[in-house]
Amino acid sequence: MQIDMHYYGVFALARAAGLDHEAARIVATASQFVDDNGDKGHVAFDDGGRIDFEATAHHTTHFKNIDEVDQRQICVPFHFLPGGEGDRFLECLVCRKDSQLARKMVDHALANMDRSFALELAGLTAHVYADTFSHYGFSGISAAENKVVNDSFDLGDLEPSIREYIAGKAADFLEKYGMDCGRLDNILSSMAERFSCALGHGAVLTYPDRPYLVWSFAYEKTGQRCETRNNPRTFLDACRALYNFFGKIAEARPEYSEGSPRKFEDLEDTITRILKKQADRDGRIGAWRSAVSEGLFFGDAQKTVPTYGGESWLGEADVLEKRPSGMSTGLSLFRFYQAAALHRTYVLRDLLPSHGLVVA
Repeated sequence: MQIDMHYYGVFALARAAGLDHEAARIVATASQFVDDNGDKGHVAFDDGGRIDFEATAHHTTHFKNIDEVDQRQICVPFHFLPGGEGDRFLECLVCRKDSQLARKMVDHALANMDRSFALELAGLTAHVYADTFSHYGFSGISAAENKVVNDSFDLGDLEPSIREYIAGKAADFLEKYGMDCGRLDNILSSMAERFSCALGHGAVLTYPDRPYLVWSFAYEKTGQRCETRNNPRTFLDACRALYNFFGKIAEARPEYSEGSPRKFEDLEDTITRILKKQADRDGRIGAWRSAVSEGLFFGDAQKTVPTYGGESWLGEADVLEKRPSGMSTGLSLFRFYQAAALHRTYVLRDLLPSHGLVVA
């Protein structure tokens, strides 16, 4: 999923489920920040303290995608949570939507809602949980199971402008890497697969992340045709699951709740309309913002979605250098790193091994 869902959708759903404006802002920011927090490093304080940055993302063509350690430390716990289904190790690593393991991850987050970084953990967990509904069928390590037949795509019934938009994205990619344009979706799929070393859904580009697509393809290893992937329907299921998760947070931490939650059944038509909107990223964001401003998700005076604050979180790294180590713990960035460390350790050292999967 992309920022339209991870930030704007999460904010709207969190408010609808009963969280107040500020709590929803932090949850939504942490949710999107998982994708934007791609750097490793540290801050060393004058008093001897130190903070190590917890990277939670790499991008499809980032050279670090070929690093097996980074794949297992970042892609597996934060973007392609293994489903634990199958007889072989690589089968078990494939992400499955709303899997038993995903629900255990959600329960772990809810069990830690007494932490000072509870909202950051909630947002991070929401990101991983939502991605199981879009990244299913692919795993977070380079594997033949992730390869697809490059001429097997059927993108369904798209408006001409959107089909042209997607083709334009393909052309931009090919130009960047000095490739001639043939059939764009096929060439781009092959290139993305090669640059990502068959990691995740690189071979199917951003198709799993586009909420309006109804599409299909075939896997290369088995030749099996993937069932038609109905993104609007699957994303609606994700929204329902996130809404339920946020409602439980509001119950667990009443100081973060405000007003009465909306019933999800009353939101379904609005959410479905947003998800089916064939538009670029800004258009999809605009659909969420408009619905919020119309009071369709919550009805108090603050009928706006706050501007995404990921850049200000990244900027806190500069602030950290100017503070004694003990004063860093109240910053959003530090709390996010606490949440990321707890989540990674739980997934890699507890959740997956309890299902016979030792990944890292």
